Amino acid sequence: MLPLPVFDHHRPRTLAEAIDLLARLGDKAVILAGGTDLLPNMKQGLAEPEHVVSIAGIDELRGISLVREGDADKLVVGAGAKLAEIESSILVRRAAPALAEAASQVGGPHHRSMGTLGGNICLDTRCRYYNQTYFWRKSLGFCLKKDGTVCHVVRGGSRCVAAASNDTAPALIALEADIHLVGPRGARVVEAHDFYVADGVKNTVLEPGELVTRVSITRHPGRRSTFEKLRRRGAIDFPLLSIAVRLDVSGVETSRVDAADVVVSALGARPRRVRAAAKVRPGTPFDVAARELGGGAYAECKPLPNVDDDTEWRREMVPALVERAVARLEG
Repeated sequence: MLPLPVFDHHRPRTLAEAIDLLARLGDKAVILAGGTDLLPNMKQGLAEPEHVVSIAGIDELRGISLVREGDADKLVVGAGAKLAEIESSILVRRAAPALAEAASQVGGPHHRSMGTLGGNICLDTRCRYYNQTYFWRKSLGFCLKKDGTVCHVVRGGSRCVAAASNDTAPALIALEADIHLVGPRGARVVEAHDFYVADGVKNTVLEPGELVTRVSITRHPGRRSTFEKLRRRGAIDFPLLSIAVRLDVSGVETSRVDAADVVVSALGARPRRVRAAAKVRPGTPFDVAARELGGGAYAECKPLPNVDDDTEWRREMVPALVERAVARLEG
């Protein structure tokens, strides 16, 4: 069994206290929410903080609610909300089904009872050459993401391509969610699509000392969404492929699609929006939309050997999952 390294543990009780603490400690500190990813990474020597700042006791980060802003209803989910809460919330299931489904497929029951939405949004990228013990990585010669200068996935690559593996990320992007942040320089709001960047070492726009406080999703009449995940087992495993699909229907033509969005993840360092979804014409029948979206996703998505299992099989599963998602939404 790998032991945890020695560190100083802090438990701020307010958001302001946490922000001040993170500003003072700088890069010597990491944020701990549920700890389901951070603590194993610390045991493997992937994270080596001197200070761990737990935000689990901050009430301001909790809660799930539906609020009225102007002419729109918005689902607001605190970053400290447990994934198990999101999975079972009637509000989330009605306003943002893809988010509830994504939360329900993270890890196993014990992970979801500890893990938080904010933690999953900020989950570290994963790679078959990175998520190993220090001894294993040293024997291989380390990699771009930690301690080395070589990418073992893309020979000669200058940028880390470790895979985004957070299940809620593609769902939030497809649902056009806003991610609310706060840090030493104040608060700001970033669209979920703009929150992630194509760098496996640091794949979010979070600035030093900044943390996620909540997520807001505008509720649209006629909007349907769902989530599909490919993994070896039905629980515990990180995704080999994850897909969120959003379809908008309106009026009496509920058997036809007016607009679509497809987001594919676990291929590279950031979730990928399928461009073909923007080309779906208003009034497209569901079966036609399924073929167009599945074919477009297959043409655009080319998995890298950054996670275990065959890359060609993973690619062949892209249209299969997209078409299955569309069929579920039609029903």
